[in-house]
Amino acid sequence: MTPPIRRRRVLVTGGAGYVGAVLVPKLLAAGHEVCVLDLYLYGEQVLAPVKDHPGLTQVRGDLRDQALLRRILPGCDTVIHLACISNDPSFELDPELGRSINYDAFFGLVDISRDSGVKRFVYASSSSVYGVKPGQDVTEELPLEPLTDYSKYKAMCEEVLLARRAPGFVTLILRPATLCGYSPRQRLDLAVNIMATHAQVNRVIKVFGGAQMRPNLHIQDMTDLYLATLEWEDSAIDGKIFNAGYQNHTIAEIAGIVKGVMGDDIAIRTTPTDDNRSYHISSEKLHRELGFAPRHTLEDAVRELRRAFEGGLLPDPLENPRYSNIKLMQTVNLK
Repeated sequence: MTPPIRRRRVLVTGGAGYVGAVLVPKLLAAGHEVCVLDLYLYGEQVLAPVKDHPGLTQVRGDLRDQALLRRILPGCDTVIHLACISNDPSFELDPELGRSINYDAFFGLVDISRDSGVKRFVYASSSSVYGVKPGQDVTEELPLEPLTDYSKYKAMCEEVLLARRAPGFVTLILRPATLCGYSPRQRLDLAVNIMATHAQVNRVIKVFGGAQMRPNLHIQDMTDLYLATLEWEDSAIDGKIFNAGYQNHTIAEIAGIVKGVMGDDIAIRTTPTDDNRSYHISSEKLHRELGFAPRHTLEDAVRELRRAFEGGLLPDPLENPRYSNIKLMQTVNLK
C-alpha cells in the first residue's frame, strides 16, 4: 500500500521560469501549497492557468531582499531553489550581478530558511560543475572542475548548503543535465530546443563539431523529480548529491534525432569548433538509491516543440527575446 503524500508548503524561487512554469502546476495538482518568488522578467502569463488556485501565492520580489525572505519563509517547510542568472552567456553579461544573485544571496536564503523552520532545502545545481571529463561516466564522486563563473558559483553554493546542514534541516543537491522540451515559459537557447527551432524556421540544423557528448533531460522528468523530492524520507536524501540526466548523445546524434522528428527535408550542416567540451553524465545513483527513472525521450521533447510551433504557441522564435535568457537580460536594467 502506497503511503499518502505528505502535504507541504513549498517556496519555489524562480517559480515563473522555464522549470518553475511546469513544476508549480504539478505541485498544486499533488495537493501542496506553493509560494512562488520571482522577478517575473518573462511575464506573469506563464502561471496564468493556475493563478486563481487557492493553494498558490505569487510574490514578485528579489531573492536578495532578506526582509522579504523573512516575511514569506515562515510557514514554509520546503524550499526548491531554482532562481539564478542561468547559463554562461547571461552570467558573463554582468558578472557582479550574477554573483550577487547566484552566490551572495544564497547565504541569506539558506540561513533564513533554516531559521524560519524550513525542514527541507532542495538546490538546483548543474552538471556543468564537473567541467570536462572525457572518456568516462561522470559520477557524483568525481572532483568538480568548473570552467566558468556560472558553474563555479553553482559548486560553491553546494559547499555552503552542505556546511549548513543540521538536524531537522535536510539538504538535497541535484545536478541536472541540459533540459529540453516545452514549457509555458519557453527557452529556445538550450541545445535540443535550439536545433528544433532552426529546423522549424530555417529547415537547417547547424552542428559545431559534432563528436562532443552532451547529457540531456526532458523538462517533464526534471519536474517529476522535484515533485518526488517532497515524498522521500529524510534519511534517503539528507546531505545527498544526485546527478539528474537521461540520454547522453553526441551533438551530431542530437541533430539526427531532431531531423527525424522535424522532417526529412531538413539539412544538417557541420562546421569545426574549438568548443570540444564533452561529458557523459551517469544518473545510476539516482536510480539505484531512490528508484527514479526518466520516462521521456529527446524525441518526445522535439515532438512537443513541433506541436507548439505549429500551434502558434511560439511566435517569432528566433527573434523574440523572451525565449533567450541572454537576449532578455540585455533588454532589462536589472541591478
